[in-house]
Amino acid sequence: MSAHDGARTTRYLRGIGAHASVEPDVHVPGAYVLSIAGAEQSHVDLADPARVFYAYLRRIANVVDLIAPAGSPIRALHLGAGALTLARYIAATRPGSVQAAVELERELLDFVLEQLPLAPGTDLTLHLGDARWELPAVAEQGPFEVIVLDIFSGPEAPGHIAHPDFYREAAGLLSPRGALLVNIGDDPPLTLVRSQLRAMRSAFDEVAVLAEPDMFTARFPGNIVAIGLRAPWPEEWTAALPAAGPHPTRLARGVDLDPLAG
Repeated sequence: MSAHDGARTTRYLRGIGAHASVEPDVHVPGAYVLSIAGAEQSHVDLADPARVFYAYLRRIANVVDLIAPAGSPIRALHLGAGALTLARYIAATRPGSVQAAVELERELLDFVLEQLPLAPGTDLTLHLGDARWELPAVAEQGPFEVIVLDIFSGPEAPGHIAHPDFYREAAGLLSPRGALLVNIGDDPPLTLVRSQLRAMRSAFDEVAVLAEPDMFTARFPGNIVAIGLRAPWPEEWTAALPAAGPHPTRLARGVDLDPLAG
């Protein structure tokens, strides 16, 4: 039974040791929620893939919107597939885009694609394996305008990915205008956020972050979206990204980022 049937579906994932479920969003017709071990992980709107529900994903999508002229195809790499929300978004808003995704858990990926199929015409190559060690395998599909890293949550981030060498390798897969977009979920005092911003600064010419203003106090748990660019910062982004929301959104870069990056 697929999620199109409107029923809650569960599967035990042996690799994770937990149950995954897909169920309809009772508030948004045509949308579904992926949960693992009872915790929400992803939100997918099959009826309108261009609608992104989670705030941090909307902030990432806003950067994707600016990376190239509206509607033009791009090459995108997703490290950590989840329910492929952003891959669906790019396919819907930029038809003809070529995408790749790397996911560690085969059972999770199979379950997601069975319950939440990709739209016809989506050009997405799937790779099973560790996000870092699969970089050489996906390199031939680049260079990428966008690389999305969405596997960090809390202090137990995998050390071989939360490392300057990883960021330098990822930077090497980007086109000159490309951006690495990293979702970092963390708790006070944002130790993981601080370490990752320092690592990114060692690999990119420009590093910026998008988040709710309260996150910059380092007194609240939440998500920060980090942006790494090989090229100089596009000045038009300074006003455009906070204005795009979700509101309120604060952008910090340069010396304004020093209190977080150290």
